[in-house]
Amino acid sequence: MLGLAKTNADLSNNLNTDVADDNRPQTLDEELSREAALKHCNDLFAGMSAEERVAWSLQNLPQQPVLSSSFGAQAAVSLHLVTSQKPDIPVVFIDTGYLFPETYKFVDELTDRLQLNLRVYRSKTSPAWQEARYGQRWNKGVEGLAAYNYENKVEPMERALRELQVGVWFAGLRRSQSASRADVPFLSWSGSPGQARWKVHAIADWSDRMVFEYLKQHDLPYHPLWEKGYVSIGDVHTTRPIHEVEREEDTRFFGLTRECGLHDIDISTV
Repeated sequence: MLGLAKTNADLSNNLNTDVADDNRPQTLDEELSREAALKHCNDLFAGMSAEERVAWSLQNLPQQPVLSSSFGAQAAVSLHLVTSQKPDIPVVFIDTGYLFPETYKFVDELTDRLQLNLRVYRSKTSPAWQEARYGQRWNKGVEGLAAYNYENKVEPMERALRELQVGVWFAGLRRSQSASRADVPFLSWSGSPGQARWKVHAIADWSDRMVFEYLKQHDLPYHPLWEKGYVSIGDVHTTRPIHEVEREEDTRFFGLTRECGLHDIDISTV
């Protein structure tokens, strides 16, 4: 799984041979139904390494690709994996203004080291102004959290996808991260076949052990708060280390929810 990636040309040739053997279409056939096309691609991805999934996506899916990153605990994996094959890919980072100081330093470190094409997006309203208007919405239950997350995470990401005219969105979600991500596919799409926008989760099936091995192999760091027990890292006010909670699910958003809504965006609508 962690071996060297094949070149795009070699990968394409292998796929063409494999697909031709069972009379399946070589690339995405617009005549196929949405479900059949997705199943076909996800079946192909299940037999590939993460490097091959990235290579195939960059070769066969529409442009413009972007990679999103929260610069969380294990973010260096996806950043290295994708930029190794496309160094200039825009890396979208959503800055809420409430991140840990260590996170901002981590962003600077990886941006310099990997020469990232970093694109920072924020709410149109400053954190101080939001608090003056609404108070601390993250302390106002599920509805308050949802409103806060939409203004500070979802809307900026929607704006990024729209302004960058994104055709393919690479993200680092993994099934083992939480129950809410247990069914994350390798590949999903929104829109019509002729104007589809795609989302790629190249490491969806990776375990924590595989993440560790990749980081070690490429001499990449975990987030600096990882060693202090932070397994999922977001805003200061809604993130807790594992030793302060009963369940890993409770390390984010007080256990009220696991997701902020960013990865629920329907990219066909932006």
